[in-house]
Amino acid sequence: MYQPTATNAAQDMAGIITTSHERSLAYGLCPESHPDFDPVGRGELSLLIEQNKMLHAHALPAMETLYQQIINTHNMVILTDANGIILHSLGDADFLEKANRVALQPGVAWSEESKGTNAIGTAIAEKSAALVHADQHYLQSNHFLTCSAAPITDHHGNVVGVLDVSGDQRSYHKHTMALVRMSALMIENQLFAATFEDAITLHFHTRPEFIGTLMEGIASFTPGGRFLSANRNGLFQLGLTYSALQTHTFSSLFGLPVSALFDHYRTAAPGLLNLCMHNGVRVYGRAQLRLASGHFQVMSPPSDSDHAPRPTAAPTALHAAQAARKLSGLRYLRTGDAQLELVIDKVTRVLGKDIPIMIMGETGTGKELLAQAIHNDSPRSMGPFIPVNCASIPETLIESELFGYEDGAFTGARKKGAVGRILQANGGTLFLDEIGDMPFSLQARLLRVLQERMVTPLGSGKSIPVNVEVICATNHNLRERIARGLFREDLYYRLNGLVVKLPPLRERTDLETVVKKIISIESNNGNHTVSAEILELFRRHKWPGNFRQLTNLLRTAIVMAGDEYEICLRHMPDDFMDDIATSSPLHDAAHTDRMLATGANLEEVEHSVIQKALEANGGNVSATARALGVSRNTIYRKMPHLK
Repeated sequence: MYQPTATNAAQDMAGIITTSHERSLAYGLCPESHPDFDPVGRGELSLLIEQNKMLHAHALPAMETLYQQIINTHNMVILTDANGIILHSLGDADFLEKANRVALQPGVAWSEESKGTNAIGTAIAEKSAALVHADQHYLQSNHFLTCSAAPITDHHGNVVGVLDVSGDQRSYHKHTMALVRMSALMIENQLFAATFEDAITLHFHTRPEFIGTLMEGIASFTPGGRFLSANRNGLFQLGLTYSALQTHTFSSLFGLPVSALFDHYRTAAPGLLNLCMHNGVRVYGRAQLRLASGHFQVMSPPSDSDHAPRPTAAPTALHAAQAARKLSGLRYLRTGDAQLELVIDKVTRVLGKDIPIMIMGETGTGKELLAQAIHNDSPRSMGPFIPVNCASIPETLIESELFGYEDGAFTGARKKGAVGRILQANGGTLFLDEIGDMPFSLQARLLRVLQERMVTPLGSGKSIPVNVEVICATNHNLRERIARGLFREDLYYRLNGLVVKLPPLRERTDLETVVKKIISIESNNGNHTVSAEILELFRRHKWPGNFRQLTNLLRTAIVMAGDEYEICLRHMPDDFMDDIATSSPLHDAAHTDRMLATGANLEEVEHSVIQKALEANGGNVSATARALGVSRNTIYRKMPHLK
């Protein structure tokens, strides 16, 4: 295979420049022409950005990173559309003034037809990276520039934009082009991932350490296994053309049935896949099983002669696991509620910034779903997501569950020991749910792990490095628990880098949208709806169990409705109707009147009202206090047994 050397690359570039000059002459351009200062209007530029919004959104972070690498070097970073019109730029102030003299600014076209030989236009014309230095530019006015540009292509290989670094030719550095090409490839890979969301996407390489880097191959398949597309490195590693790959499946390319792939990801801590490609080369891989629509179907793996995916008859455990894992990107949580939008905007700003996130909220408000979404949208999405419910694991076992243990560390320990949850999360995200219920004695150990990034399993004298992102969740007021000596203050301040609070269901403004989403997942055919009467009852209900309660209720109602696609009152469980009746203000007044009539004193009436409110809110003191319009301290004072 031809491997370009520095000399060959220079010769190739010289040939490209010569050909480009010939094209520039054919366009009727004159080297002495003045720059074209005729940018598109502001409205047209906004329209162009909207038309290229996916490119624009994925390119901006890469541009900022690239700019930080070349800052203060008299350069600017430029993004254009497929026609060479500049959409966005970042640059040193001292160079931007010079750039404006030659119309190197948003809204201006830098195609070869407009500016003659230049890195942006030539990269588009040649569909390859272009370096144009000083007097290699066709127009004399641009001779003070050195420009390094790389095209950004879509999954079909079509140029959709150009990333460019332009600067003073006196500050030219030979490494700039490499940085531009790497950044363009990064953008391409992100565009590829965003394009194929209803898909199985495999990240693979012959060397496991290259998975998750720009060197990895990426290939996407339908949920049934039919080949969709691959990125540049994927095509190179597979050794087949795009058209030839259209006849292939996941099984024919990697020697593994889709069903076996699903089985692999059912395990608690799936490792890297060990695959044999069609050409006999062994590669390592990590797959993402994603579904873009709200309606989930488990697909049967196809045979090589059957490319059409076939839905299975009924949901399976894999159905639920995949739905929970892959329907939780942050974009899927946007359902129109203003409070939730604010939460999503906040967490989006800290993605990949190594800032711990603490999620507050009542039980059932979707804290784990948000944590999974944060992980899926973060740079660690290819790593494991390990949830730990600190309240559900017995206190005697939580230490070994978290930190792991060596063989013989304690009576009953498994032979060969066990890897703890923290080490299982290495390279990914550790989600500590109900962190407020973690035993006080273990909080110091957790704090030490977070500070030192080292884990020491029980019974071991060896510390193991660990790299995890931590997300915590709780329905407790941790400041109150600190005051009561139940939670360490130093751990609290280590965990609360960003604190967000999920609103309870009764405060959400998107109830109808939420109901439709749940039905689309829980109903096999997705055709069920709820009547206007039921929806009104839902709006009146206080939902002490929040989304968990609503999901269970709708799941039961769908079964009760059967072939009747509209869910009505007769399909509602009796306990829900009882809750609706007992939550009525008239019922509360009647209950109070009856107690007073039987000689109960005011304190007994208060106690009874609070007790009923606690039952209606699932024992949640905060929710009860809000429902009654009193403080939490009042509840604790009136009900001392709760302390």
